[in-house]
Amino acid sequence: QVQLVESGGGLVQAGGSLRLVCAVSTEIFRFSHMAWYHQAPGKQRVFVTSIHSGGSTSYVDSVKGRFTISRDLSKNALYLQMNSLKPEDTGVYYCNVQSLRPFSDYWGEGTQVTVSP
Repeated sequence: QVQLVESGGGLVQAGGSLRLVCAVSTEIFRFSHMAWYHQAPGKQRVFVTSIHSGGSTSYVDSVKGRFTISRDLSKNALYLQMNSLKPEDTGVYYCNVQSLRPFSDYWGEGTQVTVSP
């Protein structure tokens, strides 16, 4: 069973920065798709950003230019650099990894981010 553990969340003022880390218990090169999702209070979990095995990335419009996803194959870790944070970025951030053949899909427990006005 693959385990994902997120860390790096916390309380920050608007305009501040945080760096989230997702530690994966196995080699991440095997995953074709790695992503971060956000669940705001009282809302559904939504996609934020992803990175594919070839290195291509995608972002939801609301975080473009502010958030950066990256990975370290040697450390089996996924990162989310969050800059210029806004109160609407508040919520729990989840790490997700997927492989296609065979299909697998794993989630972490999440890390709380709170941005004060």
